Amino acid sequence: MFPLTEYKQRLEKVKSRMVDVGIDVLLISNPSNMYYVSHYAAWSFYVHQMMIVTLDDDQPLWIGRQMDAGGVAKTTWLDEQHIITYPDYYVQSTERHPIDFIANILTEIGQGSRVIGVEMDAHYFTGLSYERLKHGLPNAKLKDMSSLVNGVRLIKSEQEIAYMRRAAKIVEKAMNAAYDTVAPGVRECDVAAAISHAQIQGTAEFGGDYPSIAPMLPTNEKTGCPHLTWTERRYKEGDFLTLEIAGVYQRYHTPMARTMAVGRAPQHVTELAAVVQEGIEATLAAIKPGMPAEEVEQMWRQTIGKYGFHKSSRLGYSVGLSFPPDWGEHTVSFRPGDRTVLQPNMTFHLMPGLWYDDYGVEITETIRITESGVETMTNFPRDLYEKPVISIIPDEHTS
Repeated sequence: MFPLTEYKQRLEKVKSRMVDVGIDVLLISNPSNMYYVSHYAAWSFYVHQMMIVTLDDDQPLWIGRQMDAGGVAKTTWLDEQHIITYPDYYVQSTERHPIDFIANILTEIGQGSRVIGVEMDAHYFTGLSYERLKHGLPNAKLKDMSSLVNGVRLIKSEQEIAYMRRAAKIVEKAMNAAYDTVAPGVRECDVAAAISHAQIQGTAEFGGDYPSIAPMLPTNEKTGCPHLTWTERRYKEGDFLTLEIAGVYQRYHTPMARTMAVGRAPQHVTELAAVVQEGIEATLAAIKPGMPAEEVEQMWRQTIGKYGFHKSSRLGYSVGLSFPPDWGEHTVSFRPGDRTVLQPNMTFHLMPGLWYDDYGVEITETIRITESGVETMTNFPRDLYEKPVISIIPDEHTS
């Protein structure tokens, strides 16, 4: 847990942003943002819960399922007056909705007619939630504030950076586990299991956490589809695959992707990997604080363009604290039109993958913007890894 002073500083930054955009109340349903202001990390986001920030209260107010109240009390800095629960008959009911309960509480505490910010684009705020909120608060003015807390989270504290460095050590271990496990005859699911074991086990010094995204490791022609996970297929010599995974420590993610082959990689994969590596090197050398995010993508585009390649998707995105189903922060992207100015202690997943109909290459880095340039969070070879296939020669003296 972070020091109490850091949580209070975070809350004040959120309130300052609320004043800037003209809202009186902020309803937080994104579990990452809940964790950011309170340290609440339970797997309770599958039911409706809400954290409420008002300008005149020195703590957030949590409203959720009764059985989860103890978890809030034991793991956050909120006192018992700021933990409110709804009865279990609200859970997945066709007759009543938890947002009805939350709307009633907002009215009871005098916030029912205010300008209220809502995380409209959060994964766990549903369309029905919005309809029930409008019905329950007819005098309120609702405004979309999906990125308010996310924006505050962009610049990390030193302790947050330390957590991401620990996550980097974990992802290095998990990638090594994958490299060690992939072999002819081994199932894809066995490689995924080795990755997951390493992610959660962590290191001897610190344990790991569950990632917000499952291991993604498509093989052969499926490497052109970067978000496929695994099957029970067995690897054979000549296969090539991409691996995109993350290390996680205290919910802070450090993603990394690599490309490997079982034996020799096909020539077209080797050639594409060389272009990707050159693009990464040129892009990392160009990144400086003070430059707009879109200029990072421009350097990459110019470098790979010399070889006739083009990437239509974004080059990267902000990362850090996250809960399923995504490890991105949903704020800054390295792509044309994003003029966000890079500042020290912003962190990104530099994602220079190239995908085509029947093959792809992923080699990525999580980076931190420094006072003068960029730091790569991991220390792991970026080469396309061709794992030697060991042939067992029978002993001529055995029968």
